[in-house]
Amino acid sequence: MMDIVCLDLEGVLVPEIWIAFAEASGIPELKRTTRDEPDYDKLMKWRLGILKEHGLGLKEIQATIEKIDPLPGAKEFLDELRSLTQVIIISDTFTQFAKPLMKKLGWPTLFCNSLEAAEDGTITGFKMRIENSKLTTVKALQSAGFDTIAAGDSFNDLGMIKASRAGFLFRTTDQIKKDYPELKAFETYDEFLAAIKEVLE
Repeated sequence: MMDIVCLDLEGVLVPEIWIAFAEASGIPELKRTTRDEPDYDKLMKWRLGILKEHGLGLKEIQATIEKIDPLPGAKEFLDELRSLTQVIIISDTFTQFAKPLMKKLGWPTLFCNSLEAAEDGTITGFKMRIENSKLTTVKALQSAGFDTIAAGDSFNDLGMIKASRAGFLFRTTDQIKKDYPELKAFETYDEFLAAIKEVLE
């Protein structure tokens, strides 16, 4: 079998985009993430409502994202991992957000969603690439003959983690660790890389 590693993006390789934007815009409500609200559809609709209320659009969010750097050590970790096996980042973020971050990470492969925006940059909606995208993508890779190894930090990563040959939690919450004691949880890239290498052997 051929191995492929499937990684979540935010919280694993880069900071949470919405938290960074909440801080930059001074709107603390935008700090809610999939760690707090497992229903992504509900979360996004709520976020778009807040953006509209404050008259903020794509331009403002993109300006914040330009200033975000990957987490310390993330690019080195990813470079080494990509020298060992195929890696795909599967994220619920949007192409319009991710581009500057992908550049800083050396253009890894990213499967994510897209935003719908009006001419003036108002975000009018969002288009999910596929229902339950992380789990669905992992299952599709498996049906294409891949053995998946998956890792993430949030509720919406659990499906792909549990469906994979090996699955890990990375820098997750104490609550998720407590609820899923059977999943190995790591805090540093070195430990995380060592665990993946062990699976690949």
